[in-house]
Amino acid sequence: MPEAHPLEKLLTPVVDALGFEVVRIKTIGTQNPTLQVMIERQDRKNLVVDDCATVSRAISQVLDEVDPIEGEYSLEVSSPGLDRPLTKLENFERFSGYEARIETSGEVLGRKRFKGRILNVDDEQNIHFNMDGEEFVIPYELVSKEKLILTDELLAEAAAEASETEL
Repeated sequence: MPEAHPLEKLLTPVVDALGFEVVRIKTIGTQNPTLQVMIERQDRKNLVVDDCATVSRAISQVLDEVDPIEGEYSLEVSSPGLDRPLTKLENFERFSGYEARIETSGEVLGRKRFKGRILNVDDEQNIHFNMDGEEFVIPYELVSKEKLILTDELLAEAAAEASETEL
C-alpha cells in the first residue's frame, strides 16, 4: 500500500474524536497545493455537508496551531464518493462482491493491473479477485492503487441507503 501521508498521525485522532474516519489524506499540486482529506462517518451513515464543515473547522484549527505546511494551501474535506479508494484492508472485506480496479507495485501472475470483482480477503491478507472468470490472489502489501468502480449495482445500493435514512 502507498505510504501514509505525513499529516495522517496528526489529523486522524482529530477526525476520529468527531465520529468520523479518515479514508485518505493526499496533497494535490505543488504550488498552492490542496490538502485533500476524505472522510466517512464511523456509523457508516451518509455524509452530509455539515459533517465536512465540522471536520474542516477542527482540522483547520490543528493545522493553524502546528503550521505543518509551508506557504499557502487549500483544505478540502470531502466524502470518498461511491467510486471510493479502498485504502485499508478492511475496505476490501467491506466491499467484497463489488467491482474494483487494483494496481500493484509488483507482478501477480504476470500482471500489475486488475479490473474485476473483489471476492474476499483471506487470513494472510491476500485479496481474492475475479477478473474475466479467473481468480487472482493479490497480496495486500503489493496494492499500490485501488478504487471501486461505479456500477449500477453500487448506485442502486447507495439509492436504497439514502431512502432508508430519509424514513
